[in-house]
Amino acid sequence: MLDTIQALNRTAAFNRWAGFEVVRAENGEAELRMAWREADMGQYAGFLHAGMIGALLDTVCGFAAATVAGRVLASHFSVDCMAPALGRVFVARGRVVKAGRKQVFTAAELFGEAEDGTLKLLATGSTILVPVPDDKG
Repeated sequence: MLDTIQALNRTAAFNRWAGFEVVRAENGEAELRMAWREADMGQYAGFLHAGMIGALLDTVCGFAAATVAGRVLASHFSVDCMAPALGRVFVARGRVVKAGRKQVFTAAELFGEAEDGTLKLLATGSTILVPVPDDKG
Protein backbone atom coordinates (compact mmCIF):
# COMPACT_ATOMS: atom_id res chain seq x y z
CA MET A 1 0.00 0.00 0.00
CA LEU A 2 2.79 2.45 0.90
CA ASP A 3 4.50 1.95 -2.47
CA THR A 4 1.22 2.64 -4.31
CA ILE A 5 0.54 5.91 -2.47
CA GLN A 6 4.17 7.02 -2.81
CA ALA A 7 3.94 6.42 -6.57
CA LEU A 8 0.68 8.39 -6.70
CA ASN A 9 2.33 11.24 -4.80
CA ARG A 10 5.16 11.40 -7.36
CA THR A 11 2.65 11.97 -10.19
CA ALA A 12 1.52 15.34 -8.75
CA ALA A 13 3.74 18.26 -9.79
CA PHE A 14 2.59 20.38 -6.83
CA ASN A 15 3.46 17.63 -4.35
CA ARG A 16 6.93 17.25 -5.89
CA TRP A 17 7.51 21.03 -5.73
CA ALA A 18 6.33 21.18 -2.10
CA GLY A 19 8.42 18.18 -1.11
CA PHE A 20 5.54 16.09 0.24
CA GLU A 21 6.91 12.74 1.39
CA VAL A 22 4.51 9.88 2.07
CA VAL A 23 5.92 8.08 5.11
CA ARG A 24 2.94 5.88 5.99
CA ALA A 25 -0.06 4.54 4.13
CA GLU A 26 -2.20 1.68 5.36
CA ASN A 27 -5.86 0.77 5.39
CA GLY A 28 -7.68 4.09 5.91
CA GLU A 29 -4.64 6.06 7.11
CA ALA A 30 -1.79 8.10 5.67
CA GLU A 31 1.00 10.34 6.90
CA LEU A 32 2.98 13.02 5.06
CA ARG A 33 6.10 14.96 5.97
CA MET A 34 7.26 18.22 4.43
CA ALA A 35 10.42 20.14 5.27
CA TRP A 36 10.07 23.88 5.87
CA ARG A 37 11.54 26.14 3.19
CA GLU A 38 11.66 29.74 4.36
CA ALA A 39 12.36 31.04 0.85
CA ASP A 40 9.01 30.06 -0.65
CA MET A 41 6.56 28.57 1.87
CA GLY A 42 6.00 31.41 4.31
CA GLN A 43 3.47 34.15 4.62
CA TYR A 44 4.27 37.78 5.50
CA ALA A 45 4.96 37.09 9.22
CA GLY A 46 7.22 34.10 8.59
CA PHE A 47 4.81 31.25 9.35
CA LEU A 48 3.82 28.44 6.99
CA HIS A 49 1.26 29.88 4.56
CA ALA A 50 -2.35 28.80 5.16
CA GLY A 51 -2.50 27.62 1.54
CA MET A 52 0.25 25.11 2.32
CA ILE A 53 -1.57 24.05 5.49
CA GLY A 54 -4.70 23.39 3.44
CA ALA A 55 -2.71 21.54 0.77
CA LEU A 56 -1.09 19.22 3.32
CA LEU A 57 -4.40 18.43 5.03
CA ASP A 58 -6.29 17.95 1.76
CA THR A 59 -3.56 15.72 0.34
CA VAL A 60 -3.17 13.50 3.39
CA CYS A 61 -6.95 13.05 3.54
CA GLY A 62 -7.00 12.13 -0.14
CA PHE A 63 -4.24 9.58 0.32
CA ALA A 64 -5.97 8.04 3.36
CA ALA A 65 -9.17 7.76 1.30
CA ALA A 66 -7.27 6.30 -1.66
CA THR A 67 -6.15 3.38 0.52
CA VAL A 68 -9.77 2.23 0.77
CA ALA A 69 -11.52 3.75 -2.26
CA GLY A 70 -8.93 4.10 -5.02
CA ARG A 71 -8.85 7.36 -6.97
CA VAL A 72 -10.75 10.14 -5.23
CA LEU A 73 -11.52 13.80 -5.77
CA ALA A 74 -12.35 16.31 -3.05
CA SER A 75 -15.86 17.70 -3.11
CA HIS A 76 -15.43 19.64 0.16
CA PHE A 77 -12.66 20.37 2.61
CA SER A 78 -12.30 22.57 5.65
CA VAL A 79 -9.36 23.69 7.75
CA ASP A 80 -9.13 25.04 11.29
CA CYS A 81 -5.84 26.75 12.14
CA MET A 82 -5.09 26.54 15.86
CA ALA A 83 -1.59 27.97 16.23
CA PRO A 84 0.98 29.83 14.13
CA ALA A 85 2.52 27.23 11.84
CA LEU A 86 6.15 26.89 12.83
CA GLY A 87 8.40 23.88 12.50
CA ARG A 88 11.49 22.55 10.82
CA VAL A 89 9.26 19.82 9.41
CA PHE A 90 5.48 19.56 9.13
CA VAL A 91 3.69 16.26 9.71
CA ALA A 92 0.16 15.63 8.41
CA ARG A 93 -1.81 12.58 9.54
CA GLY A 94 -5.07 11.62 7.88
CA ARG A 95 -7.63 8.91 8.49
CA VAL A 96 -10.88 7.73 7.01
CA VAL A 97 -13.82 8.37 9.32
CA LYS A 98 -16.40 6.63 7.12
CA ALA A 99 -16.15 5.21 3.63
CA GLY A 100 -19.24 4.72 1.53
CA ARG A 101 -19.68 3.89 -2.15
CA LYS A 102 -20.25 7.52 -3.18
CA GLN A 103 -18.51 9.53 -0.45
CA VAL A 104 -15.51 9.09 1.81
CA PHE A 105 -15.31 11.21 4.97
CA THR A 106 -11.87 11.91 6.41
CA ALA A 107 -10.17 13.90 9.16
CA ALA A 108 -6.59 15.07 9.58
CA GLU A 109 -4.19 16.88 11.87
CA LEU A 110 -1.14 18.96 11.02
CA PHE A 111 1.78 19.16 13.43
CA GLY A 112 4.92 21.27 13.49
CA GLU A 113 8.03 19.35 14.47
CA ALA A 114 10.57 21.32 16.52
CA GLU A 115 14.33 20.87 16.43
CA ASP A 116 14.10 18.48 19.41
CA GLY A 117 11.54 16.30 17.62
CA THR A 118 8.52 17.35 19.67
CA LEU A 119 5.25 17.82 17.78
CA LYS A 120 2.81 20.70 18.24
CA LEU A 121 -0.73 20.55 16.86
CA LEU A 122 -1.17 23.44 14.41
CA ALA A 123 -4.32 22.71 12.44
CA THR A 124 -7.06 20.19 11.81
CA GLY A 125 -9.08 19.50 8.71
CA SER A 126 -11.75 17.33 7.22
CA THR A 127 -12.76 16.37 3.71
CA ILE A 128 -15.53 14.73 1.79
CA LEU A 129 -14.11 12.89 -1.20
CA VAL A 130 -15.81 11.09 -4.06
CA PRO A 131 -14.39 8.04 -5.82
CA VAL A 132 -13.66 8.70 -9.49
CA PRO A 133 -13.21 6.22 -12.31
CA ASP A 134 -9.71 5.59 -13.60
CA ASP A 135 -10.67 7.03 -17.01
CA LYS A 136 -10.90 10.57 -15.50
CA GLY A 137 -14.58 10.64 -16.37
